[in-house]
Amino acid sequence: MLSNNLNNKQMDYKKIDNIEIDGIDTKDYPDFCDAYICSADYDGVPMTDEQLDELNEDGDYVYEHIMDYLQ
Repeated sequence: MLSNNLNNKQMDYKKIDNIEIDGIDTKDYPDFCDAYICSADYDGVPMTDEQLDELNEDGDYVYEHIMDYLQ
């Protein structure tokens, strides 16, 4: 799946790994509206705050990884 810009290039979600989630409050289940990706690597390089902000705009992607984290 391609989405978001990464330094004027398309962000390839397949290159994102080492995802860490923060802000999970189980009282928010099932929405987890305060949870977000606090760090991740893109193609082996830690993502910048700007890249993480952009990534966190994709609520479906974040939610998918929250569910993976909780399993």
